[in-house]
Amino acid sequence: MLSREDSRRLAQLERQLRRDDPEFCARMTSGRLEPARRGKPSLSLVLTALVIWVAALVLGVLGWWIAAAAAAFFATLVITVAILRRPSGRPRRITPDELPPGH
Repeated sequence: MLSREDSRRLAQLERQLRRDDPEFCARMTSGRLEPARRGKPSLSLVLTALVIWVAALVLGVLGWWIAAAAAAFFATLVITVAILRRPSGRPRRITPDELPPGH
């Protein structure tokens, strides 16, 4: 952790470098990565949840209410896991012209 004085000096050096050589700063900041975007949920988990929901409907029509409720709950749990555990996308590089002002 930097002390306040060191942080102040570092910020001053960064400002001076941006002022003296903006092209160099643009090249150095172009390697930054933006946060990864979330991907789509797994197709197999979504299809599994769909099959379980259909089974819950069939069980409900046949009069097996407790089994239908359990199946519907399990299908909801599966789709929730699919949404929460979906793979993240690959981070993409930020170009210098996409940086916010002052960077």
